[in-house]
Amino acid sequence: TERAVAVAGGIIGGILLFVLIGITACLLWKKFCHLLSYEKLTSPVKTTNANAIFQDQSTSEIQLKSTSRSRSVPFIVPPTLHGRDWINLTNEEQVQEDSDPHMIPQSGPRSSFHSLAGAYVVGTINPELYKFPEDKSETDFPEGNIGRLWFSIEYEQESERLLVSLIKVRKLQPPADSCSPFVKIYLLPDERSYLQSKTKRKTLNPQFDENFVFQVSSKMLLQRTLKFLVYHVDKQKKHHLLGQVIFPLKNETLTDDNKLVIWRDLEKENLEPPSDYGDIQFSLSYNDYLGRLTVVVLRARGLKLQEESHAVGVYVKVSLMNHNKFIKSKKTAAVLGSPNPVYNETFSFKTDQTELDTASLSLSVLQSIKGEKTQLLGRVVVGPFMYTRGKELEHWNEMISKPKELVKRWHALCHST
Repeated sequence: TERAVAVAGGIIGGILLFVLIGITACLLWKKFCHLLSYEKLTSPVKTTNANAIFQDQSTSEIQLKSTSRSRSVPFIVPPTLHGRDWINLTNEEQVQEDSDPHMIPQSGPRSSFHSLAGAYVVGTINPELYKFPEDKSETDFPEGNIGRLWFSIEYEQESERLLVSLIKVRKLQPPADSCSPFVKIYLLPDERSYLQSKTKRKTLNPQFDENFVFQVSSKMLLQRTLKFLVYHVDKQKKHHLLGQVIFPLKNETLTDDNKLVIWRDLEKENLEPPSDYGDIQFSLSYNDYLGRLTVVVLRARGLKLQEESHAVGVYVKVSLMNHNKFIKSKKTAAVLGSPNPVYNETFSFKTDQTELDTASLSLSVLQSIKGEKTQLLGRVVVGPFMYTRGKELEHWNEMISKPKELVKRWHALCHST
């Protein structure tokens, strides 16, 4: 008998264990199914809310199509995440108040929004915060602008090739109504050879998208300057220069994986013949608040080099004088072997406003040859009436009358010491 009771007890225990395992599996399966789908609407109150939501949503879509985009995008928590601890949710809440159409989610083909009664708005995303800054390079043109040129540059170290892509030109100002532009590209100091783009017919905004290659060693690269000349071809096939862009390479970081896209405004070329000793172009600016005099040495042209050689270095020495007494001087980097060097270097001097009537600036262009004495190629002095006349005096006075503004001019060099 005891053996029969033990067998019966084991059978009953096994049956209970099996039933318990089945119930547990059933509960887990229901919970898994519940996580894969949203709750179905069972309450008539919830159905009414859902219908109201979709009615408001369709109305909002019509309004949005006729006006503008929504101010914000709703961020909604689906019912499957209701069990999280980071927000307190109840099933009685609806998605949002009907009075705010900007909080209603966009309708679409996605099935996740087919049942919204169990979803809740926890915040909004403002699309304005994620817009890229607007590129105004094609819309903001200063007064008196004669055109703007876009290009890109890249340097291949292994093959020692400078890759120049001519992209486009905008807002050209031709002498006639129609314009058929093309561009010549030089790699200074070599002004005898150039590369030329195709001619674009009858357009003030030509799109070129052409690639050019210059062979130049990495040692000489930073001594070179790109020069773009934009021409117009008239009906008689004559070429008219519309403007130029000068771009020194010495301040740029050029590598295989660093392609620079650049734009520059066109400048009018100085059509006057060079003076006897050449000319120099520089800008002056005076900041009366900081008491700072700024000189930007841009370029020189038509220099009479004492020896035509690539070993000849040409630089500019800028000296501040007061009552003809030397105060301070600064030098540009030397440009090798060019009668038309480009510098684009800026220098600042501390000068009190009360000293502007007695101070002056001397810019000397000097030639240095290794192992030989430095030679003066030309010099110009700008300053008040005490020291200068003509264009040099006009440049100084214009700088004072336009504080904090760069005033750019060409000046003829003389050989007086």
